Amino acid sequence: MAREFQRGHKAKISDLTAGTDLYVGVQIAGPGLSFDISCFGLDANEQLSDDRYFIFFNQPKSPEESLQLLGAQAGDTESFRVTLDRIPANIHKLSFTATLDGAGQMSQVGPGYIRIVAGGEEVVRYAFTGAEFTTERAVMLGDFYLKDVWRFAAVGQGFDGGLDALLKNFGGEVAEEEPAAPEPGAGGAPPAFAPPAFAPPAQSTPPPAFGAPAGPPAPAPVPGPVPAPGPVPAPAPVHSAPTIVAPMAPPGGMVPPPAPAPSPYGQPAPAPAPAPYGQAAAAPFGQPAPAPAPSPYGQPAPYGQQPPGPPQGVPQGVPQGVPPGGAGLQAALQPYRELPTGQRWTPQNGQLMRVDLGEGGSPVLARQGSMVMYQGKVDFGYKGAGFAGRLVGNATGQEMQLMRCTGKGQVFLAEEGAHLHPVELQGDGICVSAENVLAFDESLQYEVRRIEGHGIPGGALFTMLFQGTGTVVVKTHGTPVVLPVTPTTFADSNAVVAWSAASQVIISSQVRLRRNAYPGHSGETVNLQFRGAPGNFIVVQPYEV
Repeated sequence: MAREFQRGHKAKISDLTAGTDLYVGVQIAGPGLSFDISCFGLDANEQLSDDRYFIFFNQPKSPEESLQLLGAQAGDTESFRVTLDRIPANIHKLSFTATLDGAGQMSQVGPGYIRIVAGGEEVVRYAFTGAEFTTERAVMLGDFYLKDVWRFAAVGQGFDGGLDALLKNFGGEVAEEEPAAPEPGAGGAPPAFAPPAFAPPAQSTPPPAFGAPAGPPAPAPVPGPVPAPGPVPAPAPVHSAPTIVAPMAPPGGMVPPPAPAPSPYGQPAPAPAPAPYGQAAAAPFGQPAPAPAPSPYGQPAPYGQQPPGPPQGVPQGVPQGVPPGGAGLQAALQPYRELPTGQRWTPQNGQLMRVDLGEGGSPVLARQGSMVMYQGKVDFGYKGAGFAGRLVGNATGQEMQLMRCTGKGQVFLAEEGAHLHPVELQGDGICVSAENVLAFDESLQYEVRRIEGHGIPGGALFTMLFQGTGTVVVKTHGTPVVLPVTPTTFADSNAVVAWSAASQVIISSQVRLRRNAYPGHSGETVNLQFRGAPGNFIVVQPYEV
């Protein structure tokens, strides 16, 4: 029996079917409406870097025929053949879209669907109606995407700007050239956005409906004149209403104190004075100022801090007196010993965190597999999210696989050498992506929050909101920077780690028109803009996920 998907649901293809030769059918219709149904083959940056993988009525298959347009059949308005094991390595996503050809809006469509059929059996269906849309003229219905393995996602997100906005989202641009006069006897020229005309080889029989349910084949559509797209309305403004609103009083230890006198608006702030040579720089986000770190165990000291070698002529390996720090193995290991402070959370170094569990104290929730050592009598149990929590996690990408640490003792946590920052909350809130959370006190409340925005590939953005009293340990790639929120604060959604819960977050697009079709672009098409009162902040890491 086919699985019924809702908008935002995702699943591995291997969980749906063992086959890789798939039939994708799309059914969409509305009174007086005409549709173009296409498939975009996108690279790892979700861009149409090779226009041979834009599969539509004028280019019905890819070079190696891993993607093929089959036409209307078995009750579907349009259908495709997708052979996953033949898709080239540079294609990471297949986005199936529907755009209006002519006047109208997607809110006028009747009940429709996108479905996957394997071996003649329907395995998944995402059904939609016009009530899910408003003024959109182009929608992304579903995606096949490669994340370790091929997966399918029901998207249901659209663009008011129609095919123009859809192409720009995938890195293409609408050509602004004058249309050529049609040749005598020609039925009509292809629209300006189309790649060079592609003539499929003649076939004596129609392509087989290899995976479609049995039924009488529909007659092949008769080619006819294709009207040029009409004027494209201006894209609708992105959401401007606040998405996340919570009381925010920056607690001590979480947000670095503001500068004594901020620079006038529009002028750059003075750069902080660099640390003198040989001295440690300022403490990273969320940690107290550490003592100068010694060299890693077993590695030589940095250049310029090398201890003097033995005098010339003295045999190597022979004791030459007691060094200043003491002699022997214990003295050599002393800089790396455990750092007990009497606090619940204690950074042992930049990449290792210790948490003290006491009798009757609040348990700790940590990412599964993050424990590297523990002392005392500590129990580790599976922390399930429940059925509803798993659905939300799968649909939003904010699923946390957690373990519950209870008992009495000390637990040491780390993950792949990531930099760790304990952030103490005192009745306030912070938004952190689930990917950047290592551990937190069970006393904290947490939930998934959504950042609305049109034109975000794969749907809206999501984050985790932590509130209450306790500590959450945030992990980053490298040392992050904490910036105050101003009217002109923007951040890449793949680099931002956290922000104050009272900040207003909206979507910003940097797409600009060009005269040629399918040009390259900067790769910075979608950013997050932050707004808020003084005291709000964002945390950005020197790394893009």
